[in-house]
Amino acid sequence: MTVTINVGFIGLGKLGLECAEAMSQHDIDVHGFDLYERKSDKIIIHENIKDVIYHNKFIFLAVETPHHEYYDGSIPSSHLKSKDFNYEFVLNALYQINEYIEEGQTLVLISTVLPGTCREKFLPIIKKGVNFIYNPYLIAMGTTTWDMLNPEMVIIGSNNVSKTVVHDLEKFYKKILQKKESRFELVTLDEAECIKIFYNTFISAKVSLVNMIQDVAEINGNIDCDVVADALSNSTQRIISKSYMKPGMGDGGPCHPRDNIALRFLAEKLHLGYDLFDSIMTSREVQAEKLAKKLISFKLPIVILGKSYKPGVSYTEGSYSLLVGHYVNKLSNIELGFDENINDDPCTYLLAHRGCHYDFNFNVDSIVVDPWREFEQNSHVLRKIIHYGKKVLL
Repeated sequence: MTVTINVGFIGLGKLGLECAEAMSQHDIDVHGFDLYERKSDKIIIHENIKDVIYHNKFIFLAVETPHHEYYDGSIPSSHLKSKDFNYEFVLNALYQINEYIEEGQTLVLISTVLPGTCREKFLPIIKKGVNFIYNPYLIAMGTTTWDMLNPEMVIIGSNNVSKTVVHDLEKFYKKILQKKESRFELVTLDEAECIKIFYNTFISAKVSLVNMIQDVAEINGNIDCDVVADALSNSTQRIISKSYMKPGMGDGGPCHPRDNIALRFLAEKLHLGYDLFDSIMTSREVQAEKLAKKLISFKLPIVILGKSYKPGVSYTEGSYSLLVGHYVNKLSNIELGFDENINDDPCTYLLAHRGCHYDFNFNVDSIVVDPWREFEQNSHVLRKIIHYGKKVLL
């Protein structure tokens, strides 16, 4: 006879709701709560925290740890004072959870935090006898459910929690995951925090480095940046993998830029004496400025196709397109639009999203700038196609 597992999920926002629904299986009942009204046909949504906690084996906490809106990466932020994440929402949730959670229950935090935060800020206020685990996810908006069920690794951090509790959570994930070969990293709280945030900043650094090839190719004039990037991406012996090895638009989204800002704060706090994270953010912004200057150079109205931070989502937090647009407005008086024609006159179009907008109704005698170097003429109306970062101009 199959025994139904009951779990609670607090925080049903942009990512939380999809994660909670992904957990819901034929013998797993997920009970959710959020401050705002949410609807779901896959999980049971309650009007209070108490009912989500009552008699549930695991209580997952997925409330936000935001930065100020100026720090999301859609406008320059490298010049701003470094800041830690805002833990106010997590702390408020923990105080409410303490009223109802019982000794022996397991509280699992999945929100992004800096190394040392769980041990310094959260453990001291959690009710005695409650098992606390830090379990951050490697997920992205637009692919949340797939990422949740097919993770590269599952990070489970704990201090002074019995191995039985940790292995129970591990067994829970093995039950719901589609990617059965996903590895499990059973580490301390601080190590789990570190794995999560350095995973993100590795991606930011990788994108900045590969886009540096694009900058060099543009200035040099005798280099195809894809030839160089392909050679490096095939070098798996030391460079690790081919992921994020396509020069193009810069790293975007609400997570990676802000994580680098938080790591700048950590570098100052720990007196490291150097700050690679500042350099990553600065290079991201300089690269966006160079692309903006390229668009401006044609002296036509500019249309950026792809305002969101990546294809298939509506979110603009951390959008690299908005960052490029910021520099267009800062450096020129040229008219700028997103995702639609400004008028019927010739324009300069930026194909911000790889593989998208190829069938757009381009105005006659316009110029298309493709930072992915894949778009070919789909009609005879265009004046020129610029494969940004490639020595051959079509």
